[in-house]
Amino acid sequence: MTSFIAETTPQHPIGSGFGANSTAADVIAGRDLTGTHVIVTGGYSGLGLEVTRALVGAGASVTVPARRPEHARDVLDGEGLSGVEVDELDLADLASVAAFAKRYLDSGRSLGILINNAAIMAAPLTRVGPDQSWESQFATNHLGHYALTNYLWPALAAHGGARVVELSSTGHKMSPIRFDDLNFTSGDAGGDSAYDKWVAYGQAKTANSLFAIQLDILGQEAGVRAFAVHPGGIMTPLQRHLGREEMIASGWMDEAGNVNSRFKSVEQGAATTVWAATSPQLAGKGGVYCEDCDIAEVTVPGSPTERISGVNAHAIDREAAARLWAVSAELTGVNAFA
Repeated sequence: MTSFIAETTPQHPIGSGFGANSTAADVIAGRDLTGTHVIVTGGYSGLGLEVTRALVGAGASVTVPARRPEHARDVLDGEGLSGVEVDELDLADLASVAAFAKRYLDSGRSLGILINNAAIMAAPLTRVGPDQSWESQFATNHLGHYALTNYLWPALAAHGGARVVELSSTGHKMSPIRFDDLNFTSGDAGGDSAYDKWVAYGQAKTANSLFAIQLDILGQEAGVRAFAVHPGGIMTPLQRHLGREEMIASGWMDEAGNVNSRFKSVEQGAATTVWAATSPQLAGKGGVYCEDCDIAEVTVPGSPTERISGVNAHAIDREAAARLWAVSAELTGVNAFA
């Protein structure tokens, strides 16, 4: 029996013809997704809502799992997206994740596209998980999506050519994976690892990227490819934990409330996700970090754009990706490839 060897896609732009100003409607123009089933976590708010709108417009059947399904239903109905299926899912609760996945699998549908979009950012220290020990950003943004994807693996594998898109961000530049203290617990014991909401967010976004790297390696034999995506800076409900003064100090807006001109519109911010999920330009590719509707360059340390573009080496490191997968499997008790 011949062992399967995963193909490696170069972390280098392919010249997609799209860019930072492209919209979700631009990149999906001409696509017919009729008969394709899609799940978009958080697909009723901010970028997720725009992604849902674009996919429905192309004919896809979309399921939006939400922690507050009644609210999600109201929003989607108000946006004229009453045909979208809504179900209950709390990414911070593994039992909820397992229950949602079982309901989907029991429906007998394959899954052509899984977009792991939902996230929290710069949240105050909150502990969740089976024993209330997991830091919430790592747990919600990464572990919840890790478990969800593994539980849904039979439906992804059954599709024959499915794609998984993980929402990362330039936040990954703020921290690699803190393997020695994933949940900021040494600080609780008087150590030197006091909780920092931005370091925690950075770790979670690095985890999203590394998850896509390892999933792509493991999933290729079944025709499943995975991509990490930086959508760009966009003002959405993701900023709910940030005060106005903090956003002004960060340069995201001025004193008058005018948003920094380098920020994208929601339509532009959703474009890279939709491109990664549907573009034929990515056929046979995967395991890469994308931005501005193309595969990103690896960041050059010390370059003028180091903080705002490109992907840092720690977020695409294959050894770190394999290690994170193993740790995630141990923490959640879920591993479709065991």
